Amino acid sequence: MIMKRKKIGILTQVAILFAISILASGIFTYYTQHMVSVTNVKKQTEMTAEEVAAEVKKCVEEYPAHEWLLRYWYEHSEELDIEYDAEYQTGTRTEEKCRLLRSHCPDLQLLYVTTEEIESLTEEDRKLYAEITYSWLITHVNQIKRSYKIDYLFCVSTDYYYEDQFFIFSAADPGAVRGRNYEEVYTLGTTVKVSESQSEAMRNAQKNYTYLADAGNYVDYYSLLEQIDDRILLIGMTFNLTDLNSVIHSQTAGGTSFAVFYQLFLSVICLALIAYFIIRPLKEVQQDIRTYSQTKNSKETIENLSQIRSSNEIGELAEDVIVLAREIDHYMEQIAAITAEEERISTELALAARIQESMLPNSFPAFPERNEFEIYASMDPAKEVAGDFYDFFFVDEDHLCLVIADVAGKGVPAAMFMTISMILLANMARMGKTPSEILEMANDAISPNNKEEMFVTVWMGILELSTGKLTAANAGHEYPVLMQPGDRFEIIKDRHGFVVGGMEDVKYHNYELQLKPGARLFVYTDGLPEAMNAENTLFGTDRILKVLNQNPDETPEKILGRVTAAVNDFVKDAEQFDDLTMLCIHYKGPKN
Repeated sequence: MIMKRKKIGILTQVAILFAISILASGIFTYYTQHMVSVTNVKKQTEMTAEEVAAEVKKCVEEYPAHEWLLRYWYEHSEELDIEYDAEYQTGTRTEEKCRLLRSHCPDLQLLYVTTEEIESLTEEDRKLYAEITYSWLITHVNQIKRSYKIDYLFCVSTDYYYEDQFFIFSAADPGAVRGRNYEEVYTLGTTVKVSESQSEAMRNAQKNYTYLADAGNYVDYYSLLEQIDDRILLIGMTFNLTDLNSVIHSQTAGGTSFAVFYQLFLSVICLALIAYFIIRPLKEVQQDIRTYSQTKNSKETIENLSQIRSSNEIGELAEDVIVLAREIDHYMEQIAAITAEEERISTELALAARIQESMLPNSFPAFPERNEFEIYASMDPAKEVAGDFYDFFFVDEDHLCLVIADVAGKGVPAAMFMTISMILLANMARMGKTPSEILEMANDAISPNNKEEMFVTVWMGILELSTGKLTAANAGHEYPVLMQPGDRFEIIKDRHGFVVGGMEDVKYHNYELQLKPGARLFVYTDGLPEAMNAENTLFGTDRILKVLNQNPDETPEKILGRVTAAVNDFVKDAEQFDDLTMLCIHYKGPKN
């Protein structure tokens, strides 16, 4: 039972396509706009980071001895008494340290101290100067962090392995907790291991001077500050974009929703116009076609279709259906005549097939009164009628003639040529000639008037039943296969002559085989070795021998049945390409 598919109207299908297109367009618009916004944010963040890095670098470099200070802070981080948030207190330790240092060095300009001047100081005064300048620097960096609203602003030192960060300074908001624990603002000397992405970011910053690394809702930025000895100093920043990304998402979603609504509104208008100008006349054409298919009244159908005045493809469709209806009427008349002719031809072909089948020896056992041999043959045509044939008959009381042949081509022409060839060979064989003489006479009879240039391959043998001597000749046919008693089937590569009907004055040659009692002879047409499966592989002579030798002592009928079964199993569902004809004789010995 065929299940009817649920029908969906064109308008519904178009509406679905519109909906899918709008949805896809909305998704595409959202993601493209979101990507553009995120890209712009990151670009703006990078520009801001570059400004911040420049200001921090300026704060550091305003001290003439900044390289000395950076090295000193790194080397004496554990010894320094750092006041991180001096700007938020009165009477700070930093102010006291300034008064103390000025009392020791009244002529020293703290903001403009050079490296040479520092190195001339005592170790105590150097330490005081390093602590004072660190507190001043932290004050400036804190102000920069607040001005630009940066989540994290710091300076770290690392080596060429980029496996850890040594914090030189970190900016903090008022009230922030400083320490060396996670989520605290790291103090001088804090060392932390870094992730692979951070290590890669620092490496790129060292190579390119700056680098912006994307880390989801966070952006990490590094800028090269100094390279002192084997240490690399980097200014680092982290921007938390969570809130900004949320705003981007909200605004992008709102804009996309408006665009989708606008497209939906336009789609509804388009669908209404499609329904009126396209679907309505198209349904009229559909209804007329259905009416015609039911009534076969072309006159009414043509009259109705002529009322459709659409000037677009639907109007052309109506005109095409009108032409089609007229042509169908004409074709129906032709088909009726052709069907009658085909039925006549089919009947005649069936009759020809029965006539051809009746011409071949098909009653088995063939000669039940003779016990010198047992013979069996079969023919399976590729079309209704075949071009192959086999024959066996007595020339006289002691000589049995065996023939198997294959006419070039198939169908009716080959069948007609086969009939002529079979009759000629049988008539000439009964004249008592040798196989070669019979083939020569047949060739001379066919060749002169063979305007269609058809030909036939023939293997003919005359078996002397009293002795087992087989005299044979081959006119371009397949090699015979012989099994002597107690042995295996083997191919006899006899001498081939030219095909019968190919040209005049051809000479053929006899050869002899001695069949011992119990011997079996198998002959066939090329439809057997050339049988082909779906993979275009040929059955081949090797498979023929393999099948024959599976049980070589069987009767000829069983041997042919086994070969036929093997071919069918090999070919399976592939179309039969050629006629398949076989003949097998079991020579039992002289008459008892």
